[in-house]
Amino acid sequence: MGKKENEMSAMEIDDPKSDGSEQILPRFSMNVLQLMKTSQAQHGLRHGDYARYRRYCSARLRRLYKSLKFTHGRGKYTRRAILESTVTDVRFLHVVFYMTERAWSHAMDKRQLPDGPNARQRIYLIGRLRKAVKWASLFSGLCSNKTDSRTSLEAEAYASYMKGTLLFEQDQNWDTALACFRNARAVYEELGKYGDLENQVLCRERVEELEPSIEYCKHKIGKSNLQTSELLQIGEMEGPALDLFKAKIEAAMEEARSQQAASLTEFNWLGYRFPVSNPKSRVSILKAQDFEKELQSPGAESLPAEKKLTIYDKLFTAYHDARNTIRSDLVSAGNAESVKDDLNGLDKAVGAVLGQRTIERNQLLVKIAKSKLNKKRDDKTEKVTKPEELVRLYDLLLQNVADLSDLISSGRDRKPEEIAFEEECQRKSLAFRAERCFYLAKSYSLAGKRVEAYALYCRARSLAEDALSKFQSIANKDEGTIQELKAVSKECRANSCIEHATGIMEEEKAPEKLSKKISTISLNDTATKVEKYLVDKLEVYESAVGDANTKMAPKIERFPPAFQSIPRNPIVLDLAYNCIEFPVLDERKKKVQRGFISRLWG
Repeated sequence: MGKKENEMSAMEIDDPKSDGSEQILPRFSMNVLQLMKTSQAQHGLRHGDYARYRRYCSARLRRLYKSLKFTHGRGKYTRRAILESTVTDVRFLHVVFYMTERAWSHAMDKRQLPDGPNARQRIYLIGRLRKAVKWASLFSGLCSNKTDSRTSLEAEAYASYMKGTLLFEQDQNWDTALACFRNARAVYEELGKYGDLENQVLCRERVEELEPSIEYCKHKIGKSNLQTSELLQIGEMEGPALDLFKAKIEAAMEEARSQQAASLTEFNWLGYRFPVSNPKSRVSILKAQDFEKELQSPGAESLPAEKKLTIYDKLFTAYHDARNTIRSDLVSAGNAESVKDDLNGLDKAVGAVLGQRTIERNQLLVKIAKSKLNKKRDDKTEKVTKPEELVRLYDLLLQNVADLSDLISSGRDRKPEEIAFEEECQRKSLAFRAERCFYLAKSYSLAGKRVEAYALYCRARSLAEDALSKFQSIANKDEGTIQELKAVSKECRANSCIEHATGIMEEEKAPEKLSKKISTISLNDTATKVEKYLVDKLEVYESAVGDANTKMAPKIERFPPAFQSIPRNPIVLDLAYNCIEFPVLDERKKKVQRGFISRLWG
């Protein structure tokens, strides 16, 4: 292949000189891992959109066929195989690579179906993975003869990964799958020691992505001491290579929950025991309880806030699924009153637990917002919390507590546990009201409304002290809430004094500010006229719009226009009119002649 044609290719090509005795074929070079990562990240897989990535692979293949003039006939399809002798350009290797990626992304798209692939779809999925393995093996064989050693190693690791993925999906030959994944990991570990920094980072990331699959294979073989829940923690990082692993782990967890569901016959809540007969309800409740254990575990404090919010979302989904199943059973219960009572009680209990977790999630949002409230804005893109946002969050918390209290108090005969729980809701409501009033006062203070801010600070301090007295009177004291209420009461007292002093100072300075503003009033606007506008300098060739790089307003004409003194007719005030006494002229008036009849009725 000529030098000019090589320069048109997307990858670097080594073109060694040939001597007269024998011709040395050129060795191509392509960074397989970088090409794969870039294509996946830029065309859908950053968001898990495998359908979009498959469309990109198809479009890329059409462009490659057209540029290589490697079309498959007109009208009727005529297959043209890519052999070793066919590869005279690096783009032929791109064709085989994108054929592999297209088949793999099609299989993963089927895997991402909402309810999972059924039996027919699973057969099709495995068929697409077999096709991907076939193309990956061809890609590895062509690279071993047509490319340099580094590209050949990368292609071999890529083919090993595809073969391991097929065996991983088939749930068989775990030893072979483990060997394939280990082979790919070993290649990427070696390649990560050489090359530029970007390539080293990509190889290390690829090694980390392969680790969960290796551990899962060892777990299935029995050579790993890790439990299924621990494998979930291993696969927390994101990436297309981990989607199949996460699906397998979730399927294993669902299977384990289904086995545990037989032992879950009752749901305990505030001294009540409600029977759970539907297996779907049991699985959903067990799933939600697993997420609750994860949030209440000793290591939960070290979890980032975004991770906790994600767990809360999954927990809510599980409880909502359980309630939907319970209500479906309630509809189909018929006239069985005892079954209906049990289902209504179970629905109430699950709804109450869901309300408690909603309050905990909103309190986490409040904690995140408070951390950003007084934070300095170092980055322009970083969002800083305003007091109004905290007021809105506390409104949500008050609504959550009110809904939960209404749900608890809806029963006729209540146990002591329910009464204690309702009292706890009332204490929380009072504490949330104090916090809401405090941040509402902050928003009024920032708006410059001193009187309103002072009154709200005093009200917030009163509410905080009432809530503090109630929290201190119970046996099981919540030290975190007590310390928070003490801090709110202290800040309310300090801020109310500041607002009072600031209001007095502003009131004292008000006449002085008013006099300054009045003294600057001018009809001719001579005091504020500093810059000339376009109308004032028509004889000068100078831009009135300003430089394009600056954000200066165009100075065409001042608006609103300045006041001008104009002549006006004098105003005449007639001050003597009210002092003149006019003569009585009734005698001079003409008397009207009236007839006899008119005199009678007049």
